[in-house]
Amino acid sequence: MIDLDGYRANVGIILNNQLGKLLWARRIGQETWQFPQGGIQPDESPEDAMYRELREEVGLKPCHVIILGRTSDWLRYRLPRGLIRYQSKPVCIGQKQIWFLLELKGDESDVRLDVSDEPEFDHWRWVDYWDPLEEIVSFKRGVYEHALAEFEPLVIARSAC
Repeated sequence: MIDLDGYRANVGIILNNQLGKLLWARRIGQETWQFPQGGIQPDESPEDAMYRELREEVGLKPCHVIILGRTSDWLRYRLPRGLIRYQSKPVCIGQKQIWFLLELKGDESDVRLDVSDEPEFDHWRWVDYWDPLEEIVSFKRGVYEHALAEFEPLVIARSAC
């Protein structure tokens, strides 16, 4: 679903454990790491898309997580020129994303990267809260920083309990 400005509607998922560590996943066959994310289909709400992507990419079901928050608005990033597919119609120049902060309430053994017929990731690990900013590709960094900053008070409040 690409809007009139050329941005594809998408959801991003930040999954933390009860120690405040975040799930960080490596794209299959690459050395790039990211949070799970994926497109919103025309008949889906952002929350529905988040649950679908959560299942497809990391094997988790709604019973495995608690939604702690979602970004207050769309966060956007532009793709570098070399990644824009100008032959596609409509042309997608980037992504607009609603981000969700989830807490794993199941066991980490519930995380499975092999649920989908076409897995996105081949490895995952827990990382400290701000570490993803050091590893994410530069064109996504601003969105990651915004989402993490928006969710930080929720994570701090959870860890204070």
